[in-house]
Amino acid sequence: MATTLTLTTTNAAATTVLPHSLHPIRPALAPARFSPRSASLLRSVKPSRRNLRAAKAAAMLSDDLVVHDFSVCALAGVAALSLLRFWGGVAKRGIFDQTTNRKLVHISVGLVFMLFWPMFSNQGLAAIMAALVPGVNIIRMLLVGSGIWKDEAVVKSMSRHGDYRELLKGPLYYAATITLASAIYWRTSPISIAAICNLCAGDGFADIVGRRYGKQKLPYNRNKSYIGSIAMATAGFIASIWYMHFFSLFGLVHESWGTTLRFLIVSLASALVESLPISSELDDNLTVPLTSILLGSLIF
Repeated sequence: MATTLTLTTTNAAATTVLPHSLHPIRPALAPARFSPRSASLLRSVKPSRRNLRAAKAAAMLSDDLVVHDFSVCALAGVAALSLLRFWGGVAKRGIFDQTTNRKLVHISVGLVFMLFWPMFSNQGLAAIMAALVPGVNIIRMLLVGSGIWKDEAVVKSMSRHGDYRELLKGPLYYAATITLASAIYWRTSPISIAAICNLCAGDGFADIVGRRYGKQKLPYNRNKSYIGSIAMATAGFIASIWYMHFFSLFGLVHESWGTTLRFLIVSLASALVESLPISSELDDNLTVPLTSILLGSLIF
């Protein structure tokens, strides 16, 4: 005969007998049973039309997130490729000298890419999909820099002396930095903003301004000037706070005076490291973002 459990309530004279075999371990965890009156009330509650439409839209959006992010990724890729082709055409026409043209590429590509970040969804893979855009450029630098793929326009617009092997250094570090900053820190972190803005705007304007107006050289590095270092810190800082404001419009980062001050500290430190002789020996495309990331990890 099955064992039974007798439950007695103080408000009722009758007792309720439940088969103990249904819950032999923890009878208290038995599923709740609604009275006919409660069940009737639950059935009478119907979701509003607005809630139904919202739920349907959310389901459709969830299904389309991957397609959406791939579309934004493709759009950003087309923009980056168009920008590179534009500067390649400018280099072929000789509108600017090769160094200036290279720095204009350096400034514009990363900053334009960041404009597409708010267009991606909030799903976890969005950062990886965004990183595919500069990630493809890593492959391109490897192919062109190793001589496997010939692209004269890219070599002229991105190398210092017109040697395709130069693409395996600075341009490769540049693409790798933006790729890693996108994939690891992404748009909700001030670290990614600081790293890319100091690399693109800061380092780019340091060279352009320094070569044109840099007569007063630094005592510890005769290849760098006071005005160039000031231009780097200023441009990197302005770009950083601009993107902080831009991303805050989408609720991605918090805009505050405290964050602004931290951006200033990171930009000053990046300019200092860029002015050191070691940055010329290694590559400022490597030392500048590393400084921004390491210091940013401590203060943000």
